[in-house]
Amino acid sequence: MTTEEQILLACGGSPLLSLEQVAEILHRSPAGLRITLTGNNELARKLGTARLKIGRRVYFRVTAIANLIDEA
Repeated sequence: MTTEEQILLACGGSPLLSLEQVAEILHRSPAGLRITLTGNNELARKLGTARLKIGRRVYFRVTAIANLIDEA
């Protein structure tokens, strides 16, 4: 089972994850992840490519998060 399939199974099958779900997957607090995203670092740039904004809400693509985890 791939990382992407595991994330989809754990998060209900949706191809998009909320900031809180990504924080849980990366073992960070939501506030800590928000701070990381505002910085100028490698993780912020990689998560920025996974980011999708719909209205005022921010979501992250499961495929990009899985690729990020697999690269580490």
